[in-house]
Amino acid sequence: MSPIMTILTSNKGDFHMNKKIALWGILILAFALLPLFIKSNYLLGVLIVIGLYTIIVIGLGILMGYAGQVSFGHAAFFGMGSYTVAVLTTACHWPTIPALIASLILPGLVAAIIGGPTLKLRELYLALATLAFGILVHILFNELKGITGGPSGMTGIPYLSIGGLVFDRDIKFYYLVWVTVLLVSLAVHNLIHSRMGRAMRAIRESEHASETSGIDTAGLKLQAFVFSAVLAGLAGGLYAFYVTFVSPSPFGFHISVQFVLMAVVGGLGTFWGPLLGAGLVVALGEVLRWAIPLVIPGAGGEYQIIFFGIILMLIMVIKPEGLGAITDLFKKPRVEEVQ
Repeated sequence: MSPIMTILTSNKGDFHMNKKIALWGILILAFALLPLFIKSNYLLGVLIVIGLYTIIVIGLGILMGYAGQVSFGHAAFFGMGSYTVAVLTTACHWPTIPALIASLILPGLVAAIIGGPTLKLRELYLALATLAFGILVHILFNELKGITGGPSGMTGIPYLSIGGLVFDRDIKFYYLVWVTVLLVSLAVHNLIHSRMGRAMRAIRESEHASETSGIDTAGLKLQAFVFSAVLAGLAGGLYAFYVTFVSPSPFGFHISVQFVLMAVVGGLGTFWGPLLGAGLVVALGEVLRWAIPLVIPGAGGEYQIIFFGIILMLIMVIKPEGLGAITDLFKKPRVEEVQ
């Protein structure tokens, strides 16, 4: 390559990097200023839920998009994180930070225990096994009344406090959740560009070829499963501190299906996919809940499900690779060498 082309290539690379940094700055500034223009606690609550779900879907993106495994049981890990915080802070009177740390550890330990035998299964059998696990845990949430409070749930969960800062208002929790989303996203971005991330991508493309290349496929799949469970537990712990009440209903099978749906609609193996998928599914559900009764008076929840499914199906037909394909805009353009 000639010296002139080297300079031009370098300039294009610098321009691409500057554009990426500028976009990050705009997004961070937008999320920082957004609460100042939102006067409704309801809308802030929706944004907080989107942030919590984004954390879970980031973990699912690692599991499904890179390790090539599927899980229909992540609502169970989400619930474990919430109930860990609820039990430790109310019954055991733990401080909030140790209880939050425990909400990461318990789902990770459970995932490590069940992950070995479960991840040996393939395709449909793996999906059914994770589905059965999620249903079993949801039943335990309902039946272990002495620990979980049963269907009535648990109240009296304190607000999260870090030092002298108490997260007792929606706007405070908004910033906490989205800073967590940012930190988790950056950590995962570095992970997937590491040696471990390249090994997981190799497993997704061909597990047999990866094994013959000396990659510990079973170990990496288990690590991805545990990591995704830890993130789900983190989101669950934060959720418990936000609502200060926990019951089994938010951790049922349909929530696990929604998490998988968010991951697929957003785009597996993409950086922006978890945020876009979680944002679209949550926002679409809220809009339809408000709009359907206006269009069809007296309409029940079944109409919302029908329209919800139709819209998502159209999105997948139009954009089968997921909305996260927008990341193509930030890939460094390939510069062909001029002789």
